[in-house]
Amino acid sequence: MARTPVIAIVDDDEGVRTSLASLVRSLGYEADPYESGVDFLQHAPGDDPACMIADVQMPVVTGDELQAQLIAAGRRFPIIFMTAFPSESVRQRVMAAGAHSFLGKPSSGDEIIRCLEAALAGQAA
Repeated sequence: MARTPVIAIVDDDEGVRTSLASLVRSLGYEADPYESGVDFLQHAPGDDPACMIADVQMPVVTGDELQAQLIAAGRRFPIIFMTAFPSESVRQRVMAAGAHSFLGKPSSGDEIIRCLEAALAGQAA
């Protein structure tokens, strides 16, 4: 039996975490919410998620710093970045490091679903 994909949601905004988790669960996936990059690094289970949706602007460990730490540890899985403060320099940096997608906030549910399904299918955004 195929395992249900686990989607890690890393965002310091509780409302965003809750709404993304609800969206992910409505698609039949398992949602694992984390309030920060530090929280994910300290408490995530040993198995990597099928995909991560992460905020860029978070205290202590930003989304792109989390990405760099995961890559340095040899942990590679699709990451969809979302930010209320999109900049071309950050987009270029995270995409060059292997991010799957880079979305501004707010993003439509349809856009998030499209990126998530493409990430899980192994397709470029």
